Amino acid sequence: MEGFWVSTLLEMQDITKTFGNVVALDDVKLKVNHPEIHAIVGENGAGKSTLVKVLSGVYPYGTYEGEIVYKGNECYFKNIKDSEKEGIVIIHQELALISTLSIAENIFLGNEQADRGVIDWNKTHQKTIELLNRVGLSENPNTLVGNIGIGKQQLVEIAKALSKRVELLILDEPTAALNEIESENLLNLLLELKKEGISSVIISHKLNEVLYVSDHITVIRDGKTVESFLNIPSEVSEDRIVRGMVGRDIEDRFPSRDVKIGDVLFEVKDWNAYHPVDKTKKVISDVNLSVKKGEVVGIAGLMGAGRTELAMSLFGKAYGSKVSGSILKNGKHINIDSIPAAIASGLAYVTEDRKQYGLILDEDINRNTTLSNLKNVSTYRIVDEIKEMNVSEKYRKKVGTKAPNVFQLAKNLSGGNQQKVVLSKWLFANPDILILDEPTRGIDVGAKYEIYQIINELVAEGKCVIVISSELPEVIGLSDRIYVMNEGRIVGELSKEEATGEKIMSFIVDN
Repeated sequence: MEGFWVSTLLEMQDITKTFGNVVALDDVKLKVNHPEIHAIVGENGAGKSTLVKVLSGVYPYGTYEGEIVYKGNECYFKNIKDSEKEGIVIIHQELALISTLSIAENIFLGNEQADRGVIDWNKTHQKTIELLNRVGLSENPNTLVGNIGIGKQQLVEIAKALSKRVELLILDEPTAALNEIESENLLNLLLELKKEGISSVIISHKLNEVLYVSDHITVIRDGKTVESFLNIPSEVSEDRIVRGMVGRDIEDRFPSRDVKIGDVLFEVKDWNAYHPVDKTKKVISDVNLSVKKGEVVGIAGLMGAGRTELAMSLFGKAYGSKVSGSILKNGKHINIDSIPAAIASGLAYVTEDRKQYGLILDEDINRNTTLSNLKNVSTYRIVDEIKEMNVSEKYRKKVGTKAPNVFQLAKNLSGGNQQKVVLSKWLFANPDILILDEPTRGIDVGAKYEIYQIINELVAEGKCVIVISSELPEVIGLSDRIYVMNEGRIVGELSKEEATGEKIMSFIVDN
């Protein structure tokens, strides 16, 4: 790097961006100093991701109003390559890696180390090792990206950015899919990069991480810059940030619940599942669990503990091979041999991967909401479009999906609002047992509170809810009881009164 910029690195001035009649950004201002870590926070749909897409050239010059001034010069980025030439690199929430290519191939894709058109693989591998060392990875450059965990993939993305001589790194929800240890490692890496003169802009809903890593915080609400302030520990708290994000105080992150817990509604006995491809590899081993009417049961564990695999195998055997064991509802065996059978038996599963498994992105809110229960909006197997629209609008309001109407395409919604549509779909199915897998991933604190309230409403009706979450405060704050998983097994059980982060981690470490 040629030198350190000691004052303003980036200024975005009066940025306005519209999509049709929808104003996504309204005179937004952002100022990033050098070197620093600058956090952008706000509710889902506030315009955070839109802002960084304007900065990076995803939304090119001419499609928005306002100015981008970088290192003292006004910029007119027409595409991502233009911004990357200036040292601005964005890492999106959905990683842009190709799982069937190696780490080395991914890092230098589009930036191949070639001599007269021929790739120099020795140079590629050597540079890959150097970059991986820089981000704290010791993987073989030939390892396929699909064979490493999401936490390591995030670090590969940063290594890829470093290969482009990055000066300003933009990260959109970088820790959303990471466990606490992986998140801490990534944040510490950003702090190390700052020492090297690399500034970062980080978008995150995890306010404890924002407070840990950032120098400045900018709050965006409803497409407008609300405020920007220094992160001074004695003056700035999570509650202070929340107040700026939602425009009000939230006294308790987890709404109180006063529900009488009844008899066992859902029971799993001796549940086993093997890997769908490697059928000699046991992924779920002898799991036994139960959930009572009116009860919220959490499942805690580190990434790779088997929580999602367990949930998917229970939901119509959507995951795994040689799946065995018994499932009982109200003491009677039920058939869950297929997803339609599971739904008919009163099960629903809100996936952690909303884009791949939860939504049809090219369909609107309307169609996505009714997918799991079409018979209830149909007459003689023909969908009643008026009835469907009324149902979709009801659930749009119920869960607080921010969209002008139910004809908005799912792919055009923010991540948090997409999650609300997935939740709407399964609420309309009216399940007795709802399995929520990372239900608030990438969702702001206000929207989380709304989802927590919906969970309370469901259990108040005598239903039961299973919550899988990598955020220990969330699983502790929501649950009446917690099962701890490690390596495909249940290794501990804690009541609400017993549950602490330390006890949960001790079960994992000791097993």
